[in-house]
Amino acid sequence: MKRLLTVFAAGVPLAAAVYLPTASAAPRESSGPTASSCTTASVQAPAGTEVESVTAVRQEGGTVHGSGVLGGTVTGVPAYCEVTVTLAHPGDDDHAEVRTWLPVNGWNGRFQALGGSAYAAGDNGTGLAAAVKNGYAVTTTDAGVGDVIDVGWALNSKGQVDTALLKNFTSRSQHEASVVGKRVVDDVYGRSAAYSYFNGCSTGGRQGYMEAQRHPDDFDGILANAPAINWDEFEVATLWPQVVMNNEKTYPTSCEFKTFTDAAVKACDPLDGATDGLVDDPSRCDFDPRRLIGTKVVCEGRELTVTAADAAVVRKIWDGPRTTSGKKLWPGVPVGADLSGLADITDPDENGDVKGAPFSVPQYWVASWVKKQPSFDVSTITYNQFTQLFKQSEAEYDTVIGTDDPDLSAYRDSGGKLLSWHGLADQYIPAQGTAGYREQVERKMGGTKRVDDFYRLFLAPGTVHCGLNKGDGTTDDLGALRTWVEHGKAPETLPATLINSSGQSVARDLCSYPKVSRCTGHGDRTLAAGFRRVSPPRR
Repeated sequence: MKRLLTVFAAGVPLAAAVYLPTASAAPRESSGPTASSCTTASVQAPAGTEVESVTAVRQEGGTVHGSGVLGGTVTGVPAYCEVTVTLAHPGDDDHAEVRTWLPVNGWNGRFQALGGSAYAAGDNGTGLAAAVKNGYAVTTTDAGVGDVIDVGWALNSKGQVDTALLKNFTSRSQHEASVVGKRVVDDVYGRSAAYSYFNGCSTGGRQGYMEAQRHPDDFDGILANAPAINWDEFEVATLWPQVVMNNEKTYPTSCEFKTFTDAAVKACDPLDGATDGLVDDPSRCDFDPRRLIGTKVVCEGRELTVTAADAAVVRKIWDGPRTTSGKKLWPGVPVGADLSGLADITDPDENGDVKGAPFSVPQYWVASWVKKQPSFDVSTITYNQFTQLFKQSEAEYDTVIGTDDPDLSAYRDSGGKLLSWHGLADQYIPAQGTAGYREQVERKMGGTKRVDDFYRLFLAPGTVHCGLNKGDGTTDDLGALRTWVEHGKAPETLPATLINSSGQSVARDLCSYPKVSRCTGHGDRTLAAGFRRVSPPRR
């Protein structure tokens, strides 16, 4: 459960790693209208829906506790008006809640919508509370599905994919929430928001890209971090570490995995000119795990010896999934990322034996949506079957949840701005997929310079999944997006505090892709001033 809480911290504050998605934005402004009456007329239904109910309740604020698996707590929340609108799509037997929170006093004149995490389409309350605390009117939707690891909605009573709920989760509910939320703001405050923003990471990041691709007029600015685009491909690909261990019948411990990772980081750290505990480009790291064969590792009081079989497993996981003929299917876990995230194992049984413990998100995707058998045992997947499942997922779901259409011309023409960052040590969604999408957009839309006018991507060395979120690092991403949208100043760099392999804070200006940072050879290498922006040696 602890591992699940870590990865699902996409837009939700946790006890150990708090992410307040709006906490770093510009200071709250207090000249806007009030929502002291907290009343609203009936909300006009978005096209294709009907409104089942509308409630408006004044909440006194204080401490807000997040619901579901993620939990979390936000304190010092001011009084707010909570408007809940329940939507249904005639004939689909669904009921999607759209929640909008509006500060009673001190509205900053802006609207924000929040994305979800894993299989949750929206926020659990803590992101809403953080946004209200910073003066935003804020909206989220549950899309009529469940919590982060609730997939009971995947199949209908006939054992078929519930296409209506899948459509809610993948695309239409986020758009409808933006429409409803803005109408609630108009009604409660008596005027429209001056600017509208979307904010999400992981699943929320994917939702942001979907909005840019299919509903380009919804938001002036979209902040979409560590986006789960290419879902139909990478969700199957993230089962690869388990497939490798099961087929090779070799299960390295987390201590052994860490030994491989630490050795690779040490070997490849200097490639950017600075030995600072950060690997700036994992794809350039050619560390061979076979160099560690015979190394002694002390793990929980036991001395283990790294074997050739251990090294072979790590090599396959870093390389990524391939067909049995050797064709590359998807990037592997990046060097520097925590291998045990996707290659977790169970505790030893009474005989000392262990087996793979798959990460639940890809496990559920393959079992429920690809195989349509929720009880399917993913540990039985052979290399050949893996390729079949990968291709099947692509064929059935790319147009549904792939979110990889490179034609962003409508969003560009709307005047919108799209900003993303992605951690280069993301243990769940390889940043190479996001960089690859950005390159597709460049090829489609006239090159780097033209795309930079409305879409910028920043890659963060040493950063885990959704890791610049007030826990494993920090950056004022929403503030940068607001400056771009409201003042026309595009971010050439994104100042950030990163956490290196030794747990130390390192200041670094993240470069707008495809630029990278290189050490100047002068000054403190823990400070951003010790680096400069340069073109990469290769794309």
